[in-house]
Amino acid sequence: MKNLITVLALGLMTATAALAQDAMPMSQGTITKIDTKWKKVTIDHGPLENLDMPAMKMVFAYEDGMMEGLAEGAKVVFVADRLNGKLSVTEITAE
Repeated sequence: MKNLITVLALGLMTATAALAQDAMPMSQGTITKIDTKWKKVTIDHGPLENLDMPAMKMVFAYEDGMMEGLAEGAKVVFVADRLNGKLSVTEITAE
């Protein structure tokens, strides 16, 4: 029984470590433009660690509903990634 508990504990620790590695780092920025027609948002942001990009202003695609409650000038924290060849915001919230 003691060995079973040890094996389960090690398995849980390994799974937790794997989830932590998969979590994308959040970046900070300011929305400078929202184009609802083309579902594009321009963000003046800090470094994007997961994309190995320095701080800059750039345009990202976004999915329906992601910009609700956000406006130009809003300070945000977000995750950006490459989806289907496009730089896209995958998570975003106001700071």
